[in-house]
Amino acid sequence: MRAVMELADERATVRLAARLAAEARAGDVIALQGPLGSGKTTFARGFIRASGTGREEVPSPTFTLVETYLVPGRPVIWHFDLYRLEAAEEIHELGVEDAFAEGVSLIEWPERIAALLPRERLDLTLRSGTAPRRRIATLDASPRWQAIIAGLGHG
Repeated sequence: MRAVMELADERATVRLAARLAAEARAGDVIALQGPLGSGKTTFARGFIRASGTGREEVPSPTFTLVETYLVPGRPVIWHFDLYRLEAAEEIHELGVEDAFAEGVSLIEWPERIAALLPRERLDLTLRSGTAPRRRIATLDASPRWQAIIAGLGHG
């Protein structure tokens, strides 16, 4: 199932992230795609903060490749930024098996490990919209996510 929605601004991206965070459970994978500056890290920050207290420090894992967030009563959130990953096999050193099995995984630049991604996931692609601050979000949902995405409507 595919859904396309226009996000008016950064706050709309954060609201979408919060809505999806409310539905996330252990084993979920959200693959965040789009060019540099499209809002992938904004989405991840919104998702992580919505899952926690709202005050979490959420640095981009561009240099560390992965950051984990422990939220009481929720699965661990794994935030991967694979922009600097040199070979797909390096992902195993980052604990990806644990992330996929027990946590919620947010993966920026998932195309770098495409063959290793689970089939059951949500693909979220962000790109520029019709105005400078707008974004187009395309959500491709596997069965687990289909009803959730259908319930989002268009905004």
